[in-house]
Amino acid sequence: MHTTSIIGSGAVAAALAGRLAATGHRVVVGTRSLERAHDLPAEVTDIATAAAAAPIVVSALPGAVAVDVLAPLREELAGRTLVDVGNAVRTGPDGFASELRYPGGSLAARLQEALPATRVVKALNTLGPPSMMVDPPAAASTFLCGDDGSAKAEVTTWLADLGWSPRQVIDLGGVATAWWPESFVMMVRPLVAALGPVPFALAVVTAAPQ
Repeated sequence: MHTTSIIGSGAVAAALAGRLAATGHRVVVGTRSLERAHDLPAEVTDIATAAAAAPIVVSALPGAVAVDVLAPLREELAGRTLVDVGNAVRTGPDGFASELRYPGGSLAARLQEALPATRVVKALNTLGPPSMMVDPPAAASTFLCGDDGSAKAEVTTWLADLGWSPRQVIDLGGVATAWWPESFVMMVRPLVAALGPVPFALAVVTAAPQ
């Protein structure tokens, strides 16, 4: 049985835990609000215990707090693959992203800097709502950014259990490239203005050579 740990207990954690449990994963959720996670299909524990419980650990924390919460867990996360699905932004009065919290960098790169013995991989941050992470449209793409090739291969296999086919997974290169998919969040406000509050995902469609 595969084991996945999820740090956080919000909507993203709930969506991931539900699908992973349904596909046979043992799921461990680490949270500071144990009562909030009591109905998740997972073993619920504190954050440090969850961080050390699985080879793949998902950061389902709000991007604004992820570095502060995870940086003290260097020992627990050493040698593990950390899947970062967040976007670190500052929001405007309307609740939409107004600017990136790490302009010129990325949340994934900050996590890798704070956790040098952890293999950070960016994924699943260019779609919403969280249900689309585990029920992706056929045309949707997700983008992997990370410095460790074996970790990205491990995450690609993990994504297959969430419903992502290999053709939907695009490897952009090292963790420095995470700036690009993280910047997509700045398009959400104009997209909602143009399309309305409908689910959407970033997709890359390639044309056959002429």
